[in-house]
Amino acid sequence: MELSDLNELELSNIGAWPVFAKALVIVLLCAAVGFAWYYFIVKEQLVRLDAAATEEVELRASFEEKQDKAANLEAYQQQLVEMRESFGAMLRQLPDQTEVAALLVDVSQTGLAAGLEFELFQPAGEQDRDFYAELPIRMRVNGQYHEFGRFISGLAALPRIVTIHDVKIASPSGADGAPGQRLSMEATVKTYRYLDETAGQ
Repeated sequence: MELSDLNELELSNIGAWPVFAKALVIVLLCAAVGFAWYYFIVKEQLVRLDAAATEEVELRASFEEKQDKAANLEAYQQQLVEMRESFGAMLRQLPDQTEVAALLVDVSQTGLAAGLEFELFQPAGEQDRDFYAELPIRMRVNGQYHEFGRFISGLAALPRIVTIHDVKIASPSGADGAPGQRLSMEATVKTYRYLDETAGQ
């Protein structure tokens, strides 16, 4: 059968077509049905399958994370108890309003005990934070280098939280830096006060 013979075929007499022509029509119909089946049914299902696979991976990761937390729940609860105890201990290191004055005396006494001479000891205004107030104290002291070290160690040994910031050590003008000479130190010492629920009322 030649290609020119295809023009002579009539759809109304398809039963009389040659075997090749019938086979060609069947193949084309099957291809059309297969394409339509893929495009309208399978393609959408494949998209949903990919989405379900992605969701499965996310859910599996979430499940494993939650399972790990559940397996370690007792350890987390113990850690929470320890954190609360530690936080409570830190809060106890913050003085209340009545103890701040005594703490300021402790800071100045620590400096004097280290052998320092105070030029400036100036508490600034309190600055409120989340649950505590910060009280900065600007100070300038004179002494030897090792006396500064004893002073800072003494601050660290106080029973209340005291921190030191912006430390600047300089020798007096014209000094040659000889061992044991007097130096000047400027710094900001910060003490902290716990703000109870009645603060600011």
